Amino acid sequence: MDILQSVKDYYGNVLKSNKDLKTTACCTSDSIPAYLKEILPEIAHEVTSKFYGCGSPIPLVLDGMRVLDVGCGTGRDVYLAARLVGEGGFVSGIDMTEEQIGVAKKHIREHTKRFGYPKENVQFIHDYIETLPKHFSGESLDLVMSNCVINLVKDKEGVVNQIYKILKFGGEFYFSDIYADRRVPEELRENPVLYGECLGGALYYKDFERIARKAGFIDPRIISKEVVDITNDKIKDLIGNITFYSITYRLWKLRGMEDGCEDYGRIATYLGTVPEAPHRFVLDNTHLFEKNRPERVCGNTARMLMDTRFKDIFRVTGSFDEHFGLFEGCGTTAYFSQNNGSNGSCC
Repeated sequence: MDILQSVKDYYGNVLKSNKDLKTTACCTSDSIPAYLKEILPEIAHEVTSKFYGCGSPIPLVLDGMRVLDVGCGTGRDVYLAARLVGEGGFVSGIDMTEEQIGVAKKHIREHTKRFGYPKENVQFIHDYIETLPKHFSGESLDLVMSNCVINLVKDKEGVVNQIYKILKFGGEFYFSDIYADRRVPEELRENPVLYGECLGGALYYKDFERIARKAGFIDPRIISKEVVDITNDKIKDLIGNITFYSITYRLWKLRGMEDGCEDYGRIATYLGTVPEAPHRFVLDNTHLFEKNRPERVCGNTARMLMDTRFKDIFRVTGSFDEHFGLFEGCGTTAYFSQNNGSNGSCC
């Protein structure tokens, strides 16, 4: 099967809107946070109705950031991010499907006017995501995001490596995708419908985390993890006992990261200065910070708060001068285990 041609045909010709999907894998929006739902009415109907995604890969604290959406489709997430980065930021989107990128480009002027910006702060590139180095120089972006696209790529390891290279140190790859609880058999990977529905190309999630660490994203963190509801009986029969998940990850490009949670006596306090999160701030599914409540954190978590765009919204005390051994019980906040039952990569 020619994967690129199959995906282009499925999203360019077979599907006319997200209502044509046979599963919910490529189009789950229930978890979109309130601050993004408030912006959605400002996005053109054609953009939202023809958009496919499996999560909400747009993090907080984006003012003035340079952002890239990999596999942007009709540009829904690009426009949402454009609202969050403000006039001083810039958002790019890249997609190989001409029909979808055409919809995205058509609405640039409209959204610029709706947002009240004096000039455009988005661009759309019609190209394969494997060509990222052609469009973006090394260490040039603050954030790369993606919504249910990496599973559609044949050379997943190559794309993750490219994303790592174009991110600045302190930058983040924040994205949602579909993963399996085991390795998907080859015969299912070759099924064009399963591939187009974001199931055939889904990685075993542990294999993905191995790829991420190899690229340099040493400590992958899970934000959310939800079982994909397969409602089509024929597809249920095809996949058998495989369980698929929509998982949102955040991967940091940081110096000094370690392959485990180590204790240096660091203390982190969330200052409560993010308007969309006045009372609590979620770093990942095992780290919830209440405003003004000091929390002991491992060395990796300390770096995620000190050496990134979060440095002004947290106060982190202590140093790396003295090591106290393994950080036992790091990130065991019960709030998250009750909500989704999944464990973060760290801790």
